[in-house]
Amino acid sequence: MAPPLLTITDMALRFGENPLFDGVELSIGDRDRISLVGRNGSGKSTLMKVISGITEADRGKRFLQPGCHVTYLDQEPDMKGYKRLHDYVASGLTHASTEDHFLVDIILAEINLAPDLDPAVLSGGEARRAALARALISDADILLLDEPTNHLDIATIEWLEGRLQAFRGGLVIISHDRTFLNNITNTTFWLDRGRVRRLDKGFKYFEEWSEKIIEQERVERAKLDKLIEKETEWSHKGITARRKRNMGRMRALWALRDKRADQIAVTGQAKLEIDSGKAAGKKVIEAFKISKSFGDQVIAQDFSLRIMRGDRIGIIGPNGVGKTTLLKMLTKELETDKGRVKHGTNLEITYLDQKRARLQDDETLWDHLSDGGDHIMVRGESKHIISYLKDFLFDAGQARSPVSSLSGGEKNRLVLAKTIAMPTNFLILDEPTNDLDMDTLDLLQDVLGEYDGTLILVSHDRDFLDRIVTSSLVMEGDGKITEYPGGYSDYIRQSKNQKSIQTAPTAKKSGKVADAPKQRIAKLSFKHQHSLKILPQEINALEKMIVKYQSKLGETNFYTKDPDGFHKINDALEKAIADLGAKEEEWLELEMMREELE
Repeated sequence: MAPPLLTITDMALRFGENPLFDGVELSIGDRDRISLVGRNGSGKSTLMKVISGITEADRGKRFLQPGCHVTYLDQEPDMKGYKRLHDYVASGLTHASTEDHFLVDIILAEINLAPDLDPAVLSGGEARRAALARALISDADILLLDEPTNHLDIATIEWLEGRLQAFRGGLVIISHDRTFLNNITNTTFWLDRGRVRRLDKGFKYFEEWSEKIIEQERVERAKLDKLIEKETEWSHKGITARRKRNMGRMRALWALRDKRADQIAVTGQAKLEIDSGKAAGKKVIEAFKISKSFGDQVIAQDFSLRIMRGDRIGIIGPNGVGKTTLLKMLTKELETDKGRVKHGTNLEITYLDQKRARLQDDETLWDHLSDGGDHIMVRGESKHIISYLKDFLFDAGQARSPVSSLSGGEKNRLVLAKTIAMPTNFLILDEPTNDLDMDTLDLLQDVLGEYDGTLILVSHDRDFLDRIVTSSLVMEGDGKITEYPGGYSDYIRQSKNQKSIQTAPTAKKSGKVADAPKQRIAKLSFKHQHSLKILPQEINALEKMIVKYQSKLGETNFYTKDPDGFHKINDALEKAIADLGAKEEEWLELEMMREELE
């Protein structure tokens, strides 16, 4: 068994008078795929910085194998001082050889970013992609990623999953994206009250494992002070109670999904018959063949939809496809080019956009929630502000603290508390999971699970969609919007089944009607056009890379002098050859499609 790449022994760190860590022991091997989990404020990001060597502990030893390179992706990457995106990404190259700069062009093409872009004008999603590109080309032995999926769409998250699955080194991830962690990790570090527990299984086993530990501690500490018991239970987020609640909510969600599936007559089309026998307000929104475009970008084309009271609709699609525009059309904030949108009666709409409500730094949490008294109305019920703050994981002592003292995650939590308290029968949440920790995500799922109004949710969090929505509107680009019953996993399964049916061969029968002609595609999609444009560049770069690797492997006595380096380059050569074959096949298929259309 190979020795670990990095070890930390007896590590301790204090912030002021408060100990953050004490006696931390951990190791990272070259095949470890680690999820670092812990409640909000437990110090996960600080521990990551200690592992990376950025932050020095007060006590303890950090040992890194000689020649081992560690790359750290911060939540807020610093791009200052770079005029071109190419220069910023290239700064991540370990050896900074000009011969290796073609790697920068390849990965920027993969994430669809131009190398001459000014880093200062990038959106949140673009900046995150650029920072990931810089980290991924660094030839790291240990890769540390702090919330890597923030502001990424699902397609980019899945691209990142593929990259990390092919990564040959140690990996540590902090993330609130459960599906991402389930797909990537094989080891779990649980940062719990200043110490790190290790499970040699991935994140999908964390809840079951942590629940057993909590139960063991509960038995062992049964005779201790009740205050200690309560603090321990709070620190573990009430996992047992949450699981029992979630099972009941999931059964209710499945029933709602079955009901929604019955309402969808044909995939992509909603029943538009007007049922005059229904009670007033039963129909929330009806969209009749709506269309919208901005120049060459088509957002929606002849799209129809009916949303009934109590439906929970998820909107899925890549960044820039027009999800927020679709929301604005459905709420009549933006006019359609064609078609019409009809609202039901007595709608009370609450809309939480991506930018969140503005908080005043000098006001207290109490002032932000209060209308002058000590109670707040929460969906028709009066609740004391302190009690409501505790529901959102705030301490009673924080009630009179200024908003400026809150962390970013706590500010998001406060905004959600204010938004959800508003009286509403129609709630619209546009990317509510951005920058939220798992504690707040669990809380939001609990609240939405009990919500009895109509919900529209835009999110890139696949697990969150699976747990919340009854049907999904999938925006595929070029104005195509299709509705699928269920969440993201249901959409993936149904779309695969549809493709299998569409591509399955049909037996020819003599004397019968000839096979139906294939439906022609009007034109290549934007994604296909872009791929057809950049694939030759990527193929050319891979060919150069293969020649370079072959030349290196052919050097006299290379294996004798550096056997590890020889194996590393040989592995890279095999991967490059495989990538070249895949990209050549993809280009050939697209070129044949283009010729057929012409």
